[in-house]
Amino acid sequence: MHAQAKYFVAFNQFHEKIGPQRIKKLLAYFHNLQNAWKAPESELLNAGLEENIVTELCAQRITIDPDKKLEELKPHGIDVITILDENYPKLLKEIYDPPPILYVRGHFLPQDEKALAIVGTRMPTPYGQQAASHLAGQIAQAGLTIVSGLARGIDTLAHLAALQNKTRTVAVVGSGIDEATIYPPSNRKLAQQISENGAVVSEYPIGCPALKHHFHARNRVISGLSLGALIIEAKEKSGALITARHALEQNREVFGLPGPIYSQTSAGPNNLIKMGAKLVSSTQDILEELNLKNLTEQIQIRQILPDNQEEAKILQILSDEPTHIDKIINDTKLDTATVNATLSLMEMKGKIKNLGGMNYVIAR
Repeated sequence: MHAQAKYFVAFNQFHEKIGPQRIKKLLAYFHNLQNAWKAPESELLNAGLEENIVTELCAQRITIDPDKKLEELKPHGIDVITILDENYPKLLKEIYDPPPILYVRGHFLPQDEKALAIVGTRMPTPYGQQAASHLAGQIAQAGLTIVSGLARGIDTLAHLAALQNKTRTVAVVGSGIDEATIYPPSNRKLAQQISENGAVVSEYPIGCPALKHHFHARNRVISGLSLGALIIEAKEKSGALITARHALEQNREVFGLPGPIYSQTSAGPNNLIKMGAKLVSSTQDILEELNLKNLTEQIQIRQILPDNQEEAKILQILSDEPTHIDKIINDTKLDTATVNATLSLMEMKGKIKNLGGMNYVIAR
């Protein structure tokens, strides 16, 4: 933690008035926030702050103890990363307006620089649910960190896919990250799980509620932490499309999952694809666009590993040559219903292919 951290926390109490650009002005003029915090009104005005902001700051800062504010984070298990710290996420630092301060439950690792944002509607269709779980699961298997916003729906499915595959995930929220404030409250348990296997992150202080305009700002952090953003189901005016716009502005890749033309929840990604976003029909589309082709091999290796005894028996029989279901039933000694159900699940997982006529092969 940087020696100036307590002053970043202190100034962050005025985050609605003193955001990233004004903090940048203060750092440029005073060289550090300690000098800025103790500066007289005249110097704060010279630094470029507006008079009404300076008046409010000077009136209220006498009631704020930077040391105490920093100490208040400890019971919540929250660390602070400032833009002056060496471990500040490199990708995020590249964007136009990176948050001067990040509150973190959990931790960042160097491998998080290979990350993909996965976002979408809070009310996905069965198609969106299945696609989110499948694609996010394979992205996790490839070793990428999954970044999302902890919201219900697609965000939750993306985080869960990472956790189920025992890989890293980062949740960026538009509220404080203390347990009493984190939004949505229904995902508090999920946030705790994420903090143990990745990081829960916010630029807002503890106790700060989730205000509407915070989500717009949060979305730039989601895309800023990522190499690209995958949009899975979103209406035409969805917040997920704001993440896509931020990704474009940040020179990051944008991916869209195509959907039915009559589905309102597919209107967003369908329009993105028309405007040049990469159409995604498989995880390989994403990895190739991100120049991470070598990671596709990890997916293919993991795809053919059995999840249970039934899958193991079937995989022993299947090969690159078509095998009829009758032979699978006969050789595995499994009942017909079990074979049918297992084959369907294996096909959904991308482990096998149905060539038609009840003939199956291993997916390569």
